[in-house]
Amino acid sequence: HGKENVDSRHGRGRGGETTRFHTVNMAQPVRFSRKCPTGWHHYEGTASCYRVYLNGENYWDAVQTCQRVNGSLATFTADQELRFILAQEWDLEEKTFVRKDQRRFWVGYQYVITNRNHSLEGHWEVAYKGSSEVFLPPDPIFGTAMSEKENVLCAQLQCFHFPTLRHHGLHSWYAENCYEKSSFLCKRSQTCVDIKDNIVDEGYYFTPKGNDPCLSCTCHNGEPEMCVAALCERPQGCQQYRKDPKECCKFTCLDP
Repeated sequence: HGKENVDSRHGRGRGGETTRFHTVNMAQPVRFSRKCPTGWHHYEGTASCYRVYLNGENYWDAVQTCQRVNGSLATFTADQELRFILAQEWDLEEKTFVRKDQRRFWVGYQYVITNRNHSLEGHWEVAYKGSSEVFLPPDPIFGTAMSEKENVLCAQLQCFHFPTLRHHGLHSWYAENCYEKSSFLCKRSQTCVDIKDNIVDEGYYFTPKGNDPCLSCTCHNGEPEMCVAALCERPQGCQQYRKDPKECCKFTCLDP
C-alpha cells in the first residue's frame, strides 16, 4: 500500500528544471488467509478442511450432513494428518453423549464382522471408496451398544480433552453400533473464501480474505490465481480518513 499521503520528491531534470515525482499506493505482495470457511480447520498437508459437528447424529445421518457441505466423514491418509486432528481444540461443548475428558467422533470407516464364534473377528473398510492411500485403523475396542444381529459396525475416533494427552497423540478406535448418536468429523477439500467469508466456486472471480479489498482473483483449485489489483487515490479535500477494510476505494473522512 505504500504511503497514505502523496510523497513529493524533487529532482533535477534537463535544463535545470525541477521534476516532481508522486508515489501513491505502491502495490505490495499479499499474504492470503483463505482456504476454509469459518469454523473449519485447514491442514496444508492434505489441502483439506476439517470440522467437528456437535449435534449428536447416528452414522447415516452424519454421512448426509457431511455431504450437504460438499464433504464426507473424515478418513486419513497418513499419521501426520491424524496427529493434526488429535492436536486441535475443537471448541466442544458439554453434551449428554460425551464424557468431559474424552471425545468420540464418527469417522469414515466401518468394521465388517466375519466371525462371531469365540471372539469377534473382522476387518476395517473405508465406508465410501475414495483415495487408495487411505490407511485403515488398528484393531478396535468394541462398543457397549452392539447388537448380535449387526454385521457392520461404524468407526468412532476417541481423542482426549486434556492438553497433555492431546499433544501426545493418545487416541483409541471404537467399533460402535451405527445407530448410536455421536459427534462426527467432516472433511472437505480446501476452497476459495472471499473477504466476506463467502465460499467461491471454481473459476469465479473473488476478493480473497486478507488486507487488500481492491484485489480481484480467479478461484482455481482452492487458490486465488491471476490476481489484479486496483489502486485508489486518496479522497480529495480530506486530511484524515479511514479506509474500509472490506470495500475497495471506500473511505470515511475523519476531519471535523
